[in-house]
Amino acid sequence: MFLYLIVATAMLMCPSCEKTTDTQGEGYLLDNKVIPLPTETKGSGYLLTVRIGHSINDCGGSCITINGKPFHFNCMGYGHVCLSSAAVSLNQVGADLTATTTDTFGLTSEDFFNMPDRSLSYMDENNNEIFLNIPAQLVLRDPATQQFTFTGLFFSDAAEYTND
Repeated sequence: MFLYLIVATAMLMCPSCEKTTDTQGEGYLLDNKVIPLPTETKGSGYLLTVRIGHSINDCGGSCITINGKPFHFNCMGYGHVCLSSAAVSLNQVGADLTATTTDTFGLTSEDFFNMPDRSLSYMDENNNEIFLNIPAQLVLRDPATQQFTFTGLFFSDAAEYTND
């Protein structure tokens, strides 16, 4: 229980979407990672940290269309303007790997999230760097649980996406 309190406190103290400026060239690519969270069920809880989002000028305010109207939403979609994090549980059903958020509003308070394709660095149990790959997708918040579920995830030895 104490570990859950520490994790929850850390997540509340760190904003889930922090706008930053990249001053080290492509160093922002290193921010895309998976961190195991201490849980009673080993391996079920993870913190996904990703660089996402772009300025409204990059898409002319029309990067997503809702009911025929163009909109821009900060800290969503392609780019690397925001450093965002979400606690998730990874679930494998057959060959399908999904990630479901466990911190309901960590990514956004909107009812959808525009996830760009991302390859997140992960150190496996043998200290080998592998990548959790998340294909681009528009996910809708589950109305009952208020969570997002990302689908089509897969692991690989090399990054499948450029994280642009």
